[in-house]
Amino acid sequence: MARGTADWDAASYDRLAAPQEEWAREVLERLPLRGDETVLDAGCGSGRTTRLLLERLPRGKVIGVDGSESMIAGAREALGSYGERIELVHSDLLALELAEPVDAVFSNAVFHWIFDHEALFARLRAAIKPGALLVAQCGGEGNVANWVAAVKRAAARQPFADHLADRPEPWQYASPEATAERLEGAGFSDVRCWLEERVVEPEDPRRYVAVVGLAAHHQQLPPELREPFTDAVDEELERPLVLRYVRLNIEARAAAPA
Repeated sequence: MARGTADWDAASYDRLAAPQEEWAREVLERLPLRGDETVLDAGCGSGRTTRLLLERLPRGKVIGVDGSESMIAGAREALGSYGERIELVHSDLLALELAEPVDAVFSNAVFHWIFDHEALFARLRAAIKPGALLVAQCGGEGNVANWVAAVKRAAARQPFADHLADRPEPWQYASPEATAERLEGAGFSDVRCWLEERVVEPEDPRRYVAVVGLAAHHQQLPPELREPFTDAVDEELERPLVLRYVRLNIEARAAAPA
């Protein structure tokens, strides 16, 4: 999750992100690579899926970007052995600037944490060469609806409502149609967007939802309310917990300048 500019518990996220890694492998299968390209990992997180990308680029390079300082620190620790083949950048994707355009963009479980998709896609288009591919997956329309409802109910309670009630939701679960329109408006062509459902049944539901989904809410709360808010969300979730993820798949090619 690159997760906007909220900071995250990188070590815990890395331990709990097995479903996201499995989905990332599927996304990577859709990205054709020779092995010598430079690829942007837009929202590299703790480096868990970045390592998969590096394995596909034995003569290439990955530029990993994330808005979380702890995620970048975790990625540096995990990927240091790759030397000059990995460049890690702490930056909000909406403020991304690269020295040179890259050959492709990969992203997994990130874009839904960035509300302004028009600005996001425009920034990514500026970062890649004409004809380069963007291949990504993120949360889409209808994603984890039971969890979203539980978070809203918990946020409406006091004392959390004083801090969260007037805040916009920190996610953007977009439809394929809206996403395709935004990509085309940003200068992409050959756009394909579609939804797929994935089911996750966490072994430790409380820990999973706290680490994978509540960082943005915790950032808005004083430290003494973060654990109680996690408890409140947990109380609102049914048992056994079944999370129905709706994944928005994205494929697009950077159009040549007119």
